[in-house]
Amino acid sequence: MTARKTSDISVIIPTLNEASSLDRLLAGLRGNPGLEIIVADGGSEDGTVAVAIRHGVVPTASTPGRGRQLNHGLRRSSGEYLLFLHCDTFLPADFAAHVRAKLSRPGTAAGAFRLAIDARGAQYRLVEWGANFRSGRLGLPYGDQAIFARREVVQSVGGVPEEAIMEDIALVLRLRRTGRIRLAPAAVLTSARRWERLGVFRTTLLNQAMLAGYLLNIDRDKLHRFYYRQK
Repeated sequence: MTARKTSDISVIIPTLNEASSLDRLLAGLRGNPGLEIIVADGGSEDGTVAVAIRHGVVPTASTPGRGRQLNHGLRRSSGEYLLFLHCDTFLPADFAAHVRAKLSRPGTAAGAFRLAIDARGAQYRLVEWGANFRSGRLGLPYGDQAIFARREVVQSVGGVPEEAIMEDIALVLRLRRTGRIRLAPAAVLTSARRWERLGVFRTTLLNQAMLAGYLLNIDRDKLHRFYYRQK
């Protein structure tokens, strides 16, 4: 965790063997003074920890699992606002202003950014459109859209659900009971690596199947095994 204690925004980053992505991410965050940056590492073996230290961030060790890692980072954070950030998702330059503006609106439980994918092609623009429609109209952003909320609100719903998979949707559903999920007008830029590995159609179909399975309350461990068999 960084030594800064004056920030009102804590950026919590769960990592597991993400040295390359983390290097780029922390380099971009360095230009934002006063942030509290927390790297909650789940046991990386590829130099991720060394990368964090090189950027002036002392990582905190957690048991693996994104939900557990986010909760671990939450317990060690001090900011009024919490921003949960994936290693391969890069924030817009003015992200802090958007966080403060959205969370200052009455009746707001949490927020997230619009999605942009770091790849060319009409198929990616279609995926972006679908994600932004789902987030804006249904209030269901995914974790790669950098979900943010006030600390007191996250704590009031019991923190981040430590589920085997889809902890982002589980968190959003908890937060939605306390108010609106608002979408910032700016976009994060997320890596296309998942879509490139499996293909855009297959990845989109898998994501929708996982969301449906989660909402239908299918056993989380079964969903986890199904998801990782496809990857």
